[in-house]
Amino acid sequence: MKKSLLALASGAFILGAAEFVMMGILPQTAATMNVDIPTAGNYISAYAIGVCIGTLMLVFGRKVPPKRLVILFMLLALTGNLLSTVAVNSPMLLAARFISGLPHGAFFGTATLIAKTVADKGKEAQAVSLMVTGQTVANMLGVPAGTLMAEHLSWRLAFGVLAAWAAMTIGLVLAWVPNVPPVKDVGLAGQFRFLKRRGPWVILAAVFVGNTGVFCWWSYVSPWLQQTGGWGSDLVPALMMLAGFGMVLGGLIGGRICDRWRSAGTAALGQFFSCIGLLLVFLLPGNHVTTFILTFWIAFGLFFIASPQQLLMVEAGQGGGELIAGAAVQVAFNAGNAVGSAVGGMALTMSAMNYHSTGLAGMPFAAAAVALLAFYSLRCETDTDAIHRMREIHV
Repeated sequence: MKKSLLALASGAFILGAAEFVMMGILPQTAATMNVDIPTAGNYISAYAIGVCIGTLMLVFGRKVPPKRLVILFMLLALTGNLLSTVAVNSPMLLAARFISGLPHGAFFGTATLIAKTVADKGKEAQAVSLMVTGQTVANMLGVPAGTLMAEHLSWRLAFGVLAAWAAMTIGLVLAWVPNVPPVKDVGLAGQFRFLKRRGPWVILAAVFVGNTGVFCWWSYVSPWLQQTGGWGSDLVPALMMLAGFGMVLGGLIGGRICDRWRSAGTAALGQFFSCIGLLLVFLLPGNHVTTFILTFWIAFGLFFIASPQQLLMVEAGQGGGELIAGAAVQVAFNAGNAVGSAVGGMALTMSAMNYHSTGLAGMPFAAAAVALLAFYSLRCETDTDAIHRMREIHV
C-alpha cells in the first residue's frame, strides 16, 4: 500500500471505529447513562445526523487543498471522541457523538478524491477500497477491542484511544499525503450540477435504503447475538471481529470486481447478499451456528458495495462536484444508518424485544436497494459519466 493510502486508511479507521463501536458497547453505555436499549440507539443516530450536516463543510471548503481538509476532519474527530470519553450524562454524549460524526462524510469524499488521484491507471476502485479498508479493519479490530474494553474496563476508554489515534493520524497525513490540488472551482451552485441528472439520485437512493435495511439489524447486533444466538457477553468481541473480517474481505473483493466488471452490478450483488442475510435473520432459529454465519455474511455484503458506490459518485461529480458527490454517499449511508436504527428499535418495541424482527423490518429496504441498482445499471449508466471509465484491453 502506498504511504498516502495508509495515512488515509488510518483516518478511515478512526471514523469507522467511532461509528460502529457503539453497536458493540451499547448495553454498557445504556446502563451508565440510565437509558434502555432502544433509547441508546439514539447515540448511533446522533453520529449519523452529524455526518449529514458535516458534509456542508465541503460546500464552503472547495478552494481548500484536500490535504488541509483531511487534517481539519481529524481535529474534529479528536474533539468529538475526547468529549465522548468524559460525557457525564446522556445529552452530553449525544452532543459528543454528533460532533464525532461531523467529519465522516466530508472525509470520505475528500479521501476518495485523493486516492483516485494517486492510484495507478485502471486501479482506481482498488485504491479507494484500500482507503476504505481502514474502516473495515476498524470493524475487525477496533470495534472488538472497544467491546472488550467496555466488558472488562470502561466503554469510555474506547473513545479515549480513538482521540489519541486521531492525533497520530494528523502526523501521518502531514508526512505522507501529497498536496493534491483543489477541485475545479465552479462556484457554489456548480458543485451540485451533477444532481441534475437522474443517475446519481438513483445511486444515493440505493445507498440510503440499503443501509436502512442492514442497520435495522446491525444497530442491535450485540444484544441480538446474546439474546437470539445465546452467546455470552464475553464472546461478543470475538464475533464483532468476525464481522469486521467479513467487512475487510467484502471491501477488498468488491473493489477488485469493480475494476474488472460493472460498478452497478458489483454494488447490486453486494446488496443482494445483505438482503438474503436479513431474510435469514428472521427465518432461521437463533443458535450459535446461524448467528455466527449471518454475522459474517451480512457484514461481507455491507462493505462489498463500498468502493463501487463511492467511485461512481465521485465520477458523477467530475468538473467541480467531486468532493460533494463523494461525500453524498456517506450522507446517504449514515442517513440510512439513522433511519435503520430507529426502524429497528420500533420493530423491537412492537415485537416485545424479539430480535428476529430486525431482519424482517430491514429486508424490504435491502430488496429495494437491489431493484434500484438494477434499474440504474439498465437505464442510467451514462448519467454518471461511467462511460469514461471504459478502457481498451488487448487480448
